[in-house]
Amino acid sequence: MRISKKSCTFATAFWVHSAKSAAKVLQKIRIRKKIVKKHQSYWVLLFALLISSIANAKVNSYVGAYASAGEWSLLPSQSKYSASFGAAGGLGFLYELQAGPTYSPTRFLFDVGVGVHGGWTSFNQSSSAKTVIENQKDLNDDVFDYVYEVKDRHDQYTNLAVQVPLMIGVQHRKFYMLAGAKVSANVLTKAHTNANITTYGDYKAFDPFYNMPEYQFFNDLPIKKKADASLNLNVDVSLEIGGRFGLVTDAVGYDVPKRKIEYRLAGFVDYGLLDIHKARDLDFFTAPGFYDAEAAYGTTTMVDGLEVNDIMSTSGFAKAVNNLVVGLKFTVLFQLPEQGKCVICRDAYRSSARGGGSRRGMKYEE
Repeated sequence: MRISKKSCTFATAFWVHSAKSAAKVLQKIRIRKKIVKKHQSYWVLLFALLISSIANAKVNSYVGAYASAGEWSLLPSQSKYSASFGAAGGLGFLYELQAGPTYSPTRFLFDVGVGVHGGWTSFNQSSSAKTVIENQKDLNDDVFDYVYEVKDRHDQYTNLAVQVPLMIGVQHRKFYMLAGAKVSANVLTKAHTNANITTYGDYKAFDPFYNMPEYQFFNDLPIKKKADASLNLNVDVSLEIGGRFGLVTDAVGYDVPKRKIEYRLAGFVDYGLLDIHKARDLDFFTAPGFYDAEAAYGTTTMVDGLEVNDIMSTSGFAKAVNNLVVGLKFTVLFQLPEQGKCVICRDAYRSSARGGGSRRGMKYEE
């Protein structure tokens, strides 16, 4: 069996190409291994630096109180309604850890606290909403449709919540920034509804009858309702940016360092991640299902039987409602007392201090 020269040449070229491809693959594998080892080295170095920073970091503990004031609003999504901003404020207490290299102007901050937050906001609806009771009869047996028309509606909500902030951040010299979450449990919510109601008779045989109290037809009759409402548990993402100022008391002479007091003033914004409202299948208002002709000459009116529901509890109000708070925050922090290690310690002064003598001559690190 003879093998042609052409076949030999083809086989040789195939094996040479295969060998080159295999060499390229091996080279790529080696390069990838080097990259992975290089990245692993970077991670090991970064971890070592982090451990070293933590080991050499100076940690100070603070307790404090804060007060905030600003504006609160509720943002309904996929809705034709919008809320106006109303006043809001809060008070609370916090615990803070400040960590960073000794003598560094940059410190990392870890905050946890508890407080109360309250405010009010409102929804305004200028357009009218109608409900019709069809085919009613008056005292003369004339047939008409009794129409309720509610307009200039104003729904105001007041709310009080218990709030737990969890924040992390950084401060550099006089500047600081915190970001995190605030969990709020709404414990007391009230709804106040004000509106004007007009009722009239849409007669089949006559023009509509307006402003005839003897027939239970009223123009712009004010109605008011106060009721309990409820809001869901809320989680806000929060951002706080501001400055540090005020008194910082250093050591006097060689005495033990005094406690430090720190003040902060910042602007903040909180935005709710969760749907805060509890939707119910209610109408804007519920009217009596019939026209009481005899009530026209009595003490009870058709308006007395009208039930007005707060706007956030009605069907079709919004798919979701999110919380929004913007404002200013003032914080005062008190550094918890701590005694650093002795820097200049002479035996004579130590003996004097043990014997109840003066502590002058001893110097401590902060």
